[in-house]
Amino acid sequence: MALLTEKLSTLPTGPGCYLHKDAHGTVIYVGKAKNLRTRVRSYFQSGRRHDPKTQELVARIHDVEFIVTDTEIEALVLESNLIKQYKPRYNVLLKDDKHYPHLKLTLNEPFPRVVKTRRVLNDGALYHGPYLPASLAHQTLKLINQMFQLRTCDIEIDGRRERPCLEYHIKRCLGPCVRELCSETEYAEAVRDVRLFFEGKNKELLAELEARMQRASDELRFEQAARYRDQIRLIERLRETQKMMLKDAADVDIFGYFRDGARLTLQLFTMREGRIIGRREFFWEDLPSDDMFDGQAFLGEALTQYYALGNYVPHEVHAPHEFADRDVLEAFLSARRGAKVRILTPQRGQKRELVELVERNARLAFDQRFRTLKPDMAGVLEELADLLELPRFPARIECFDISHIQGAEAVASLVVFENGQPAKEAYRKFRIKTATGGDDFASMREVVERRYRRLLREGKPLPDLVLVDGGKGQLSAAAQALRALDLEALPLASIAKREELIFIKGRENDPLRLERYSPVLHLIQMLRDEAHRFAVAFHRQRRTQRDFDSELLAIPGIGPKLKNRLLRNLGSLDNIRRASIAELTPFVGATRARTIRRHFHPEET
Repeated sequence: MALLTEKLSTLPTGPGCYLHKDAHGTVIYVGKAKNLRTRVRSYFQSGRRHDPKTQELVARIHDVEFIVTDTEIEALVLESNLIKQYKPRYNVLLKDDKHYPHLKLTLNEPFPRVVKTRRVLNDGALYHGPYLPASLAHQTLKLINQMFQLRTCDIEIDGRRERPCLEYHIKRCLGPCVRELCSETEYAEAVRDVRLFFEGKNKELLAELEARMQRASDELRFEQAARYRDQIRLIERLRETQKMMLKDAADVDIFGYFRDGARLTLQLFTMREGRIIGRREFFWEDLPSDDMFDGQAFLGEALTQYYALGNYVPHEVHAPHEFADRDVLEAFLSARRGAKVRILTPQRGQKRELVELVERNARLAFDQRFRTLKPDMAGVLEELADLLELPRFPARIECFDISHIQGAEAVASLVVFENGQPAKEAYRKFRIKTATGGDDFASMREVVERRYRRLLREGKPLPDLVLVDGGKGQLSAAAQALRALDLEALPLASIAKREELIFIKGRENDPLRLERYSPVLHLIQMLRDEAHRFAVAFHRQRRTQRDFDSELLAIPGIGPKLKNRLLRNLGSLDNIRRASIAELTPFVGATRARTIRRHFHPEET
């Protein structure tokens, strides 16, 4: 403590950030101040009345570090970065339930494709977004696949394939994997169109498409000309939709929250061009108790962290009540935007009604997450499609599991969920035929290939998502099976039991970890557990049958025909075991009846 007292006497009087540390040197609180000396010393003044949370904090402080900045706004940004770095126990930590997606044009690949991603990296690709709401990314990706037909698979393109996959036949891919179908020049032309589309250069794109359409028509390539015509119509329709949305109205972020005990949900509605276009949710589970919770400090820290992360700065921010350092945050946002930004606390009228609407939504989100109310399954499936970057709504999901005991009696199960509910009539059981020795990977490869080879042969529809129980190994085995059937575009994921990590084909080294309260995780776990239950039940049935067979067939003179006759007339192995010689004789004769009785009751010999 002598060292701490000495530091307090030498603190500077300028703006900056301070870091409180406990006896182990762990940062337990990060704060900012206009005057570091005055602010930090105030924690240790005996006559100052602190709230319970601050009293508990002060009791744990053993050391203080500080960083000087030139302005209070710089201190605001630095504070947010330090909180993100150290995650101190006594600070508010902003926990976003999800990152909003971007669309990524993989210009760093020989044959680029457009994929949905939640990470923006410096990897040479072209990113467009973020999309708010997240479902807009899915809709835009679908439109791009329909218009420009870039490949959707992740295989190596060398042009040597003998035939294209299903995506080519439904006109969602140009087929660069088959050299005769699409040249590198033609594919590069489509990539350039997507780039113009991303950059909003629709006039230039339309002019090029019209010129190509005319040229194709003059050269009697009418199918190609029709494709350009359809692209032109789609882009013109999109331009009209955008034109209707662009009205002269303010961009506003509206915040509201709901708290019960240590849990809290913060809701943000984003209004752009005068329309609410999306929302974001943030959750806390370990806030201080009622007598230690400071709503003003909480809201100030949460908003500061949100905007310090680089999120878009609107014209106005509407908050449910006043909060700490509002003037500093307002100055920081104005500097970021390059224009005056106002932070308001509406008291009446339409603006207040919007804040109350956000607060009501925060309460509903709180109930859905923490009070385990049954979530809207369509919404859960939409979020699943968003998180796994699926090309379409996952109305039908099929899940596989393998079951055996040290390699014996290996079986597999397939369960089917339609619109989030079990479709038990579609469940299937598999006996493993080719894989031996308890090889889970080979077993998974076998059943996945058998399942979808049959669906293709019978012309039945494929699922929207294939899920397998296991980690990267099972995922890779299932992917090999789909590749053998030219079904690379079929979405595939796996869930590992212990860590509850979700591995996605194409993103194997970047598994998805969902929070334990996530309805999406609950749905995936429900699928996995149902597949496991069904596989174990089938495996138990097979073991029983094996034991059944081996017990009877081990009796001298009893073969498959007599075994079946006994079971047909006496019903079960237990009934056969209990039967007397007189009861057995009509079915197997007196001699074999005595043999069966001696087998089960040797003490009677």
